[in-house]
Amino acid sequence: MAKRDYYEVLGVAKNASPEELKKAYRKLALQYHPDRNPGDKEAEEKFKEAAEAYDVLSNPDKKARYDQFGHAAFEGGAGGYEGGMNINDIFSQFGDIFGDIFGGGGRFGGFGGFGGGGQQGRRATTRGTNLRIKVKLTLEEIEKGCEKKIKVSKYVPCKTCGGTGSRNGSYETCPHCHGSGVITEVRRTILGQMQTQSVCPHCGGEGRTIKDKCRDCNGDGIVRSEEIITINIPAGVSDGMQLSMSGKGNAAPRGGVPGDLIILIEEVPHDLFERQENNLYYNAFITFAQAAMGASIEIPTLSGKVKVKIDAGTPSGKVLRLKGKGLPQVNGYGRGDMLVSVNVWVPKSLSREEKEMLTKLDQSPNFQPSPSKQERGFFDRMKDLFN
Repeated sequence: MAKRDYYEVLGVAKNASPEELKKAYRKLALQYHPDRNPGDKEAEEKFKEAAEAYDVLSNPDKKARYDQFGHAAFEGGAGGYEGGMNINDIFSQFGDIFGDIFGGGGRFGGFGGFGGGGQQGRRATTRGTNLRIKVKLTLEEIEKGCEKKIKVSKYVPCKTCGGTGSRNGSYETCPHCHGSGVITEVRRTILGQMQTQSVCPHCGGEGRTIKDKCRDCNGDGIVRSEEIITINIPAGVSDGMQLSMSGKGNAAPRGGVPGDLIILIEEVPHDLFERQENNLYYNAFITFAQAAMGASIEIPTLSGKVKVKIDAGTPSGKVLRLKGKGLPQVNGYGRGDMLVSVNVWVPKSLSREEKEMLTKLDQSPNFQPSPSKQERGFFDRMKDLFN
């Protein structure tokens, strides 16, 4: 199913301010929040969709990439965020936007989703770091899109403990935060008592500690390994463009949210073509006879050879345009052209017989230069500049 435009999802204009974006997202998230729509899968999907749209449009870098390339800027395949955003990840990232509207009675605890009431805060969810890789592509691969299988060295969940970090699955409540994941401090100020909360440094905000750590991962729940990742590159990408695969980065300690895989596109220079945006440029060489009498020549393109007619009297440097023979737009709408520069090939060495033939031809009136009125006007203007 095709993804909806992020601006359409939030119901905002492309020039919406950060405050307008936050207000629009807040309204939708409150409307489709799981606590208000228990068991409603459609509401849950709209809740995720709104969070995904806000995550992109509220980030200047992601917004710029989305405005230029659309959903393809964040695709490793056909979907924008692979599998959609994770509910717990949404609460972890954006819970502060809603304050204590839902209090501590909802099953997500103060819009946090990690236990504890609105006054107690919420347990932190760890997040894996992002990975960045570079993928080299030829123009032929860019023209059609392609699939790449890349071996990536990354952190993955420990198989011995299932990513929990615990050797036998036993935990105990953190004695410092009593399971809340946060430490609350009350200070006296001239304005009265002030209460502050911070992540518990003893359990890292998880609210629990491991009794017996896994020996293979030392309690982290992750180990270094290699993984082969399949990346689907959409057609029309360009050098320097970044794609994103959600959840394909480093695994997070003890079952947290994995990071993303950022793919940087590097375009390999082509032997025949030069690229400018979605147009391709090609130098075609013809003989003097072909230029004078006209001819039909073959021109290579990324999808095979095509025949092009050269009119009689074609001057060197004339540019022919082959419509639609360039690269596709990354969003799938339209294609660029191929611009063919026609050049008359001048041999560097001639035999005695060839020189004699050319000398005779050069004496013919048809072989004498005869600038047009437009060319003469140009030369006259140039003379004026230097006189």
